Amino acid sequence: MPNYEYLKEIEKYGRDNKIPILLDESLEYIQNILKEARPHRILEIGTAIGFSALCFSKFLADDGRIDTIEIESLRVEQAEANIEKVGVQDKIRVIEGDALDILPYLQEKYDIVFIDAAKGKYNEFFEEAMRLTKQGSIIIADNVLYKGYVLSDYNKHKQRTAVNKLRSFIDMVLNHPDLDAELVEIGDGLIVARRK
Repeated sequence: MPNYEYLKEIEKYGRDNKIPILLDESLEYIQNILKEARPHRILEIGTAIGFSALCFSKFLADDGRIDTIEIESLRVEQAEANIEKVGVQDKIRVIEGDALDILPYLQEKYDIVFIDAAKGKYNEFFEEAMRLTKQGSIIIADNVLYKGYVLSDYNKHKQRTAVNKLRSFIDMVLNHPDLDAELVEIGDGLIVARRK
């Protein structure tokens, strides 16, 4: 039996060490989607220490599985250790590497794709997510409002490129002919898009 109690410790570790993990209200919103969908296959781009994948694993169909991609070796080790402690290593596979290198090799179709990695690459991740989903699949992207900068007149040089890329990403998804998409202004902003 999975020990989901351990999730509290993982969450505390993430918050204490400033590791990006899902904000409570965003997690709750996504979990409601998963409860209804009971997905067989989830793809996550950006594992960090495995917190969100572990939370999502509660809502998988009985034969469900999560593939999650992480670029940093240390995070892969931490995620795999956490997955083992919770006892769901049969449900979650961590793939180490750059998502843009790995995604083209994936061939199966996913019910849910969750994008939570480098903000400047959301457009490329999204293109792969469209290839790896089917009618009725849901694509979710986190942190699309980037601390509120995306909706403001924010113009600092350091973040300007990421902000502009996220604005174009949001615009593309909301106006995509094959999607029913919405921008959910909770947490740090979610895009939720269902394939028609």
